[in-house]
Amino acid sequence: MDFGDTLESKINRSDYKILIVDDVVSNVLLLKILLTNEKFQVCTASNGNMCIEVAKKEHPDLILLDVMRPDISGFDAAVILKKDPETQEIPIIFLTALNNPSDLVHGFQVGANDFLTKPFNKEELVMRVMHQISLVAAKRIIIQQNEELRRTISNRDKMYSVIAHDLRSPMASIRMVLNLVVNAISPDVIGPELFELIDKANRESEETHDLLDNLLKWTKSQTGRLNVVYQDLDLNDIVPGVVDIFMMIAETKKIKLEYIPAAETLTVRADNDMMKTVIRNFLSNAIKFSNEGSSIEVMVTRKDDFAKISIRDHGVGIAPDRLAGLFHKGETTYGTGGEEGSGLGLQLCADFARKNGGDVEVESTLGEGSTFSVLVPLKKDE
Repeated sequence: MDFGDTLESKINRSDYKILIVDDVVSNVLLLKILLTNEKFQVCTASNGNMCIEVAKKEHPDLILLDVMRPDISGFDAAVILKKDPETQEIPIIFLTALNNPSDLVHGFQVGANDFLTKPFNKEELVMRVMHQISLVAAKRIIIQQNEELRRTISNRDKMYSVIAHDLRSPMASIRMVLNLVVNAISPDVIGPELFELIDKANRESEETHDLLDNLLKWTKSQTGRLNVVYQDLDLNDIVPGVVDIFMMIAETKKIKLEYIPAAETLTVRADNDMMKTVIRNFLSNAIKFSNEGSSIEVMVTRKDDFAKISIRDHGVGIAPDRLAGLFHKGETTYGTGGEEGSGLGLQLCADFARKNGGDVEVESTLGEGSTFSVLVPLKKDE
């Protein structure tokens, strides 16, 4: 069963009004009886001018309009109806005894949706009427769904505004305080159990802040409110700074973090903040899914017309069946220390890389580790 059949079976015909326009009273009565028996609402008019008045007053869902009118032709009436914003969306089926192709073409040019040639039978009438009513019903559904979607988007934007302003800022303050506390105390001073709790709170505040930051950036990106600001960036200037930030985090899991610069100066044309966000997410994931005592290498190389920044870990690795959807599925994952990940960060990385004219890559062997890379276009020589 196709969509049209399914929709027709759900249409309540009594919700739809049809305007019949014909100067022959017997034709009007026949059509009125047939359509009333089919449960439609019916209104009538006997000439073109009256058709226009009734259409504006009754707002029918469909007009059956006789072509040969005593005052103005059905074609002329259609032109007037289609020019008026109040009536221009109402579909029109012309009732005609004309079989001349030029008349049919003219009818469609002035706004006909269909023709019904006299004399017609009941089955053909009902079929053509239901076809137009189905289109009207489908349009109503689309309008309703668009309105619901607008409300949903509005509510979503309000929620993200709360995240941006009411959660992100205090979370940043909590994160900063916990970082200071962890650096200022030791297990010998407050006891190992309390230190472990504070240390765990510190790590969770880092993760929560990063999640809120990713969520905010992802939303701005998806709603077109995050613009790419292209700059000439020397990767030897931006990558080491991001690596340094994660040195202390890596040390908490006794992970050795090593930066291996490119053999040459690589200048890319990209958005500074977006590139740092990608590297941060890749590094955060690498630490999250590495075992204590392992190592992580951050490497910068050249690949054709791109600079390639790779973060290689020797951790748990990723199953082959998960690799294909890794950058577009928001799956919840858990690191070696119980750290929780939403998968949003990887989606954000792919989005940012492509917005800058590059891409992301991943290689992984289960149980041996993974390498996540971002490709960024090199600055072109003038």
